[in-house]
Amino acid sequence: MGLDIRWPIGLMFSLVGLLLTVYGIVTMGDAEMYHRSLGININLIWGVVLLIFGGLMLILAMRSKGNGGPPK
Repeated sequence: MGLDIRWPIGLMFSLVGLLLTVYGIVTMGDAEMYHRSLGININLIWGVVLLIFGGLMLILAMRSKGNGGPPK
């Protein structure tokens, strides 16, 4: 089997992280929206976290391509 599970996981988390990050940047000036979270832009913070995790999964998937796969 040639499918590495890190590819779809990395793509999914990167896409959701990108959407959350953009939404957090666009709504940064709306104080009423972030009143419930004590003024913390939670969308921006978690968007960046998901982008980092997704990027890490993609980097690990690219690096494992050259070593021939898991040992038998």
